[in-house]
Parts: sequence; structure tokens; C-alpha cells
Amino acid sequence: MGMMGDGYGSECHLLRYLGRHRALLDQRVLEVTGASAIEWLDYPFDRSRTWQDCEWKGLDFLGDDAPAKAAWRSTWPRGGNVPNWDAIGRLCFGPVEAWLLVEAKANIEELRSSCKASPHGGRPMIEAFLAQTRKRLRVSTDHDWLSGYYQLCNRLAVLDLLNTHGEPAHLLNIYFVGDRGGPGRSCPQDVAAWEPALKDMEEHVGLPREHPLAARAHKLFLPACDGGSAQRITKKDATVDEAAAA
Repeated sequence: MGMMGDGYGSECHLLRYLGRHRALLDQRVLEVTGASAIEWLDYPFDRSRTWQDCEWKGLDFLGDDAPAKAAWRSTWPRGGNVPNWDAIGRLCFGPVEAWLLVEAKANIEELRSSCKASPHGGRPMIEAFLAQTRKRLRVSTDHDWLSGYYQLCNRLAVLDLLNTHGEPAHLLNIYFVGDRGGPGRSCPQDVAAWEPALKDMEEHVGLPREHPLAARAHKLFLPACDGGSAQRITKKDATVDEAAAA
């Protein structure tokens, strides 16, 4: 979690929706996931920060006795960075519950990332973890999951781990439309402006149309500033492209 922007940036917009437009956010999330209800987890406290909160990290939202947490400890390095989630929720599909892992983006530059782990440290462990997931999802080995779009790839790997170890989960990527932009930030002003960058990401990651997580990965476009626009962005626009599953 970096320093939150003053009226701009994905963190700011997401917290506004969670705090001030919760009903609208819930409505849109339920539309794209097909769930009947959602409950959001509060963020952890962190007194060392200016805003004395932090994001959920890794699988800290699970109980210590969860099998998925034990599997996580054996597949991800103990030191260094772990996936940080912009929000965590609990979805209800009738009597069945599932975790909702949320990533939010407000500019195209946020899509790109590469693994910084040392080859002499945690990188081999991460590489093995991603390779295992890539194989399970039937992604060919010529797609590089450590460079270019590493964040999406490691989020998919966590999603796969949860679902294969008794913790049903979904991943939701939120793309904000109409952020005011600024130096170094390319902020799409409509859904169509997001599409070329998302297409590049999807082609790089290489998920086939049909794979084990196809029904559990979603994308949602939300307006940064105009709540009325949220009603005009259609459900078709907001629903996951199954070829991308991101």
C-alpha cells in the first residue's frame, strides 16, 4: 500500500466506494460474480503509517489452522514481498460462501510489474509456484509469468491455491474509469480506452478460454467520479472476458 492519492488513484477510489457508495459497489460486485450477498472485511490496523491502516497480505485473512495457509507457507518465501490485496470480502452463493480477493487499478501503468525476488533468495520458490499454477491452468510454457504482468500471475496462483485447498475463492479486478491522471499516469476515460492495455495483458498471460478458474475471475469497470456513470456501464462491459479470466 503506497501513499494514498488526494482524490485520485485506485486506492482512493476504492475506499470511497467502500465507505460512501457501498450499496452501489455491492450491487455491481454481485452482478459480475453472480453471488447473492457480500460482506467486506475491515482492513487491519498499522500504527506506523500516516493512514493507520494496511492491506491484507498473503493469506493472513485465513485462520492459522486452514490447510490453504499451510500450503501457502510451503510455496511462498518467508521473506520479501507477498501479495497485498486492495480489499477482501466474503461472497454468498445461497448456502455456499467464498472469499473475494480484490485488485483495483486506475491507470494503465499499474497493470505492469515484474518479480524482483533474488535468484539467490526467494525467486526459485516463486517460479516453481507459478509454474505449477500455469500447468494447472493449461498455459503454455512460452508465457512468462515472472515479467511484464507478474502481479496478475501471482494473484491467479493464490486464487488457484485457495480453491485447491478447501477455500472457495473468486478474484475481482476493478478498473476505474475517469481518474484525473497526472505525471506518469495514463488514466482511461472510458471503458474502450482500457481495452487495448487489457488485451495486451491477457495475451501475455496466455490463459485459454476454458480453464479451472474461468468462472472465478472477474473484471469490473467503475467510474472514478460520476456515480450515474456506474449505472450506464453495462453488465456486459463489467463481466469477465473468459479468455482473459482477469
